[in-house]
Amino acid sequence: MRIADCGVRNFLKMGVYIDGFGFEFRNPNSAIRNFIRALLILCATLFVGCGYQMVGKETHVPPGLSSVAIPTFLNKTLEPGIEVPFTQGFLREFINDRRVNVVDRQKADSVLEGVIKSLRTYSVSYDKSGIVLEYQTIVVIDLKLKRTTGEVLWQEENLSETQWYRTSPSILTSSTILASEANRAAAIQQIGGFLAGRVRNRFFYDF
Repeated sequence: MRIADCGVRNFLKMGVYIDGFGFEFRNPNSAIRNFIRALLILCATLFVGCGYQMVGKETHVPPGLSSVAIPTFLNKTLEPGIEVPFTQGFLREFINDRRVNVVDRQKADSVLEGVIKSLRTYSVSYDKSGIVLEYQTIVVIDLKLKRTTGEVLWQEENLSETQWYRTSPSILTSSTILASEANRAAAIQQIGGFLAGRVRNRFFYDF
């Protein structure tokens, strides 16, 4: 039987045929190492050949845009203070990315403005007694990126993200209520982070 040539001749030299079907290693440890090494090289070659690129090596930021200001988001919901974790999430994403400078509005080439339009929370699971065990929170925002001259570079309306959080199944007490509120606040903060990551990718790759 002929074995297809996969570019791993060292691997083939390590073995002998058995009845034309099986394959036996003369030096199993060495053969296995060589085979795994050859497979890794082959996979890396295919990966590069298919045109994949590492994140962060190429951007499509408009010419002349080297800095951005991210003012506090406008909160149009009934949830007090929700604009704080959202603004912080976006600031964190862009500051950590470092491909554009995050600066004050007076020094920026562009401004990323956000409006939090709605926040809705629904119960999604219950215990046998009908007590809510899990909630779903959905936040919808509008975003606009524009130059300081007023030229709109990119905008998107009704961008949404969803997150789930659990409550305590025990009898309601002050401690369980506080724990549920903490879980809700954490879910809202995670939504802000997820949206910020999506927008950062849009900022650098989808222009």
